[in-house]
Amino acid sequence: MGRTSTVRKSRSRDAATKVAEHRLSVLELARELGNVAEALRPGERWSLDFLSDTFGASRRFRILAVNDDCCRENLCLMADTSISGARVARELDALVRVYGRPASIVSDNGTEFTSRAILKWANENNVEWHYIDPGKPQQNAFIESFNGSLRDELLNEERFDRLDDARRKPALWRYDYNNVRPHSSLGNQTPAQARRTLELNEGSAPGALAQTETEDYENQTRRLSL
Repeated sequence: MGRTSTVRKSRSRDAATKVAEHRLSVLELARELGNVAEALRPGERWSLDFLSDTFGASRRFRILAVNDDCCRENLCLMADTSISGARVARELDALVRVYGRPASIVSDNGTEFTSRAILKWANENNVEWHYIDPGKPQQNAFIESFNGSLRDELLNEERFDRLDDARRKPALWRYDYNNVRPHSSLGNQTPAQARRTLELNEGSAPGALAQTETEDYENQTRRLSL
């Protein structure tokens, strides 16, 4: 029993070491790009961005993507034909109830992210909102990399017949990305595993991260997307 416990602790330390090494490499990369990342723990920095595609007879829809830069976990893929700043704020409220409030958020300076609703949300929630320089998406390199994977693996490969379809397929892809597929940049852990490893080793888990609430949010997302 003691040997089993020792082995488990050793594996946990090894996993934490790999994640820590990844975080240092990401920090160095971000510095090279001129945007110093401070996401050393889950919840320290979220990144937001929009993607767009079409369904049916060339009707356009948009996807709001929200990522945790520390563990590369995708927190949200919300698809709709129109997404206002107020809608983004409501989605952030829902995410905060599950994951806790982020210390900072990074996005471009699009109209939704500079709207009164977002400025009010950031002020009321005491969240630092950083805007990247115009024409420099590399300053938000974490979510830009994620967007590339989403577009190459899903948006460019799938046909969406209806809006429901445009919600369901990204939800399935998101689950696989977060929970099934190991990422070499995370020490061959999934983003969900990397989050748990960091929380266990650093004690950074907010009260809102109770497993039942996380599962409830996932279930609600699936019901909305099916």
